[in-house]
Amino acid sequence: MLSSNVFWTRPQDYYDQAKWRGTWEFDGGCLSNQASHYVDMMQWMGGAVESVQAFSTTLARRIEAEDTITVNLKYCSGALGSINVTNLTYPKNFEGSITLLGEKGTVRIGGVALNTIEQWQFDAPDPMDEEVNEANTNPTSVYGFGHLPFYRHVLDVLDGKAEALLTGREGRKTVEIVNAAYESARTGRAVKVLGRNTP
Repeated sequence: MLSSNVFWTRPQDYYDQAKWRGTWEFDGGCLSNQASHYVDMMQWMGGAVESVQAFSTTLARRIEAEDTITVNLKYCSGALGSINVTNLTYPKNFEGSITLLGEKGTVRIGGVALNTIEQWQFDAPDPMDEEVNEANTNPTSVYGFGHLPFYRHVLDVLDGKAEALLTGREGRKTVEIVNAAYESARTGRAVKVLGRNTP
């Protein structure tokens, strides 16, 4: 079982600063904007998603799209998952987490934005366990240390000095899940994920 929570805040003035924010044409809501990386990681860790069922609402923000959504995932493997997202957390971002539960291990990466390893336990020790302990630095910024090296990599790819780590097809998997979730929320029924996230 996989579960993700993105409990953040985006006050009304965040949306008022740029008219495109929160619109269906240019932005979408909290799922497509704030939680897309979490959707991507849920797909990457859980594998291809067969179908989704979602419920969404706009409770407090004056925007076209949702400020709160819950999405249930059925993976092709038979595993189940859920993603809960809101932009209404008071007074600031509260949680960004992913939890994996299995009969031989439990992992929870949490904090405000996946910046703390809260649980890493398996039925048998592994040499990687020590690396995980060392990596659990709880960085001063929720952005951690990954953005700058990634930007350098992108520049190296553009300069022909490196091969891209990801393809557009890989990114499309997340878009397919998000679009299926929005269709499910709109129609009130479970929706098959287009292409089942396959390359």
